[in-house]
Amino acid sequence: MSFEVKPLPNVGAEVIGFDIREPIGEEVEAELKALWYEHAILLFREQDIDPGRQIEFSRIFGPLEKHPLETTRSLEYPELFELENGGDKDSFNTAYYHGEPIVGRLDWHMDLHYTARPNHGALLRAVTVAGEGGLTGFGDLALAYDELDEATKQQIAYLEVAYTFEMQRVKWRFVELEGYAPGPHSPKKPSDVGFPEFPDAIYPAVVEHPITGRKVLEVVEQFLDRVVEPEKAGLSESEADALLHRLVEHTRDPRFHYFHTWQPGDMILWDNWRAMHCTTGTAPGIKRLINRTTIQGDVMLGRQLDASAA
Repeated sequence: MSFEVKPLPNVGAEVIGFDIREPIGEEVEAELKALWYEHAILLFREQDIDPGRQIEFSRIFGPLEKHPLETTRSLEYPELFELENGGDKDSFNTAYYHGEPIVGRLDWHMDLHYTARPNHGALLRAVTVAGEGGLTGFGDLALAYDELDEATKQQIAYLEVAYTFEMQRVKWRFVELEGYAPGPHSPKKPSDVGFPEFPDAIYPAVVEHPITGRKVLEVVEQFLDRVVEPEKAGLSESEADALLHRLVEHTRDPRFHYFHTWQPGDMILWDNWRAMHCTTGTAPGIKRLINRTTIQGDVMLGRQLDASAA
């Protein structure tokens, strides 16, 4: 099988001429994995397949894991996670931004970051697309690290940052809260949506990618809480907070982003050890269905804080 590779705007690449329905030999599998590690974000268009083929293709990149919440899994395909807007769950996923209700908007994040063992990656395939909204954004945190000035690279080389799992967005310290209001059914605690409590997750501010060795800026706005023991780096708590605000603002630079407007059959594979992602959400009642498969993370990139020592 032959195909072309074309850079996407800013980050990532589109794989052109690839047909997932054709047999994929070991040589093509190796080429696809190499492209994944090179670009972190891969787009495939017009892939008309069923969930079984998506699952089979995803296994090229590693063992799959099931979502911890059974209610989000496909009954027929347990490895499949169905991301749906316009259904029964809209009321729990609706919040207000500058007075407008939006379903399913998510800030920049890395999946399972709060466990200290993020999944390795995921594959999304569009089944039903929104007529308006419903974009997914991807951000390359290796490129974000590369573009830091040398003084900042030295300053954060040995810092650790803490992430606190918190359901209420108004308590997130480093997201943009201006104009935000929770919906009447927004969850207030993890058990509201069937999640357990998680201890804080601690990461180096700079993580080396387990496969490529590239340095990745491990600063993402969702759940970000603080610098761990800032005094060891000669920082006060206020100086440490200011540093995190500056780093978060750096990750928001559009030079590191690609936002995808979905068409039916589009597939995007991303490396969750290197790339953050977000969603813009949709208006209430808008139908949108994305099928997701998740590639298991087998490396502890951080550590969980011992609750008894907190």
